[in-house]
Amino acid sequence: MPSFDTVCEANLVEVKNAVDNTAKEIATRFDFKGTPAAIEIKDKEITLIGDADFQLSQIEDILRNKLTKRSVDVRFLDKGDVQKMGGDKVKMVIKVRNGIETEMSKKIQRLLKDSKLKVQSAIQESKLRVTGAKRDDLQAAMALIRKDITDVPLSFDNFRD
Repeated sequence: MPSFDTVCEANLVEVKNAVDNTAKEIATRFDFKGTPAAIEIKDKEITLIGDADFQLSQIEDILRNKLTKRSVDVRFLDKGDVQKMGGDKVKMVIKVRNGIETEMSKKIQRLLKDSKLKVQSAIQESKLRVTGAKRDDLQAAMALIRKDITDVPLSFDNFRD
């Protein structure tokens, strides 16, 4: 029976490269000289450190540009709140999304059920497997998901015929 998986996975190698390039640019930019401005990545969390909210927004802007150049969708970034550190420093933690949340999976399942397409969907950990009798139904389901779900960068893999 034909099937495919709907996933939400960022290319973590490209994300790390973008963070490294952002750190290099911060080190060379004149407006960041003599400030504690920094960026670092650990697992799937990117930490921005700066003097003020404005500086954090500047670093975030550089990061977004670097990610876009490396063709990583910026919708993978889940921005956190600005937190005060010791002294005058502030930091922000940005999480890199990996996997589809349960609510989003249920929303996609409801979308497929309401569309009256002859496909079934099942939640498997952080993926959503869609199966159907015909390849055309699966392609219609992919088109429907792409059209209606725009707030999460979804991709499709493991297409089996």
